[in-house]
Amino acid sequence: QVQLSESGGGSVQPGGSMRLSCVVSGSIYSTRCMGWFRQFPGKEREGVAALRTDSRGETYADSVKGRFTISRNSAGDTLYLEMNNLKPEDTAVYVCAATGPQETRCGVRADRYAYWGQGTHVTVST
Repeated sequence: QVQLSESGGGSVQPGGSMRLSCVVSGSIYSTRCMGWFRQFPGKEREGVAALRTDSRGETYADSVKGRFTISRNSAGDTLYLEMNNLKPEDTAVYVCAATGPQETRCGVRADRYAYWGQGTHVTVST
């Protein structure tokens, strides 16, 4: 089992920056991929960014490429999402996730992820 807990959400003006954190505990070495997703009201969860735990690369949704960066600390127990040049359409609940031990694929498809955090709200407005 893997437990995830996000923090760092809040309100920011358009063009601003924000960093989200996700503390990961439990069987963290069993997961090959960790990612960030976002949930808009009344819509399906959208993949934002994903990172392979073997340091073999990251994946980003087209809507955030060049603005968002996913990373992990050296201990492997905290996942980050650095968000720059934020836009009102980035307003959502952001959720971190990790794949289960049987999943070898990575990427931003939600159906590949077995463990989910509770989410943190991000609001971008004037």
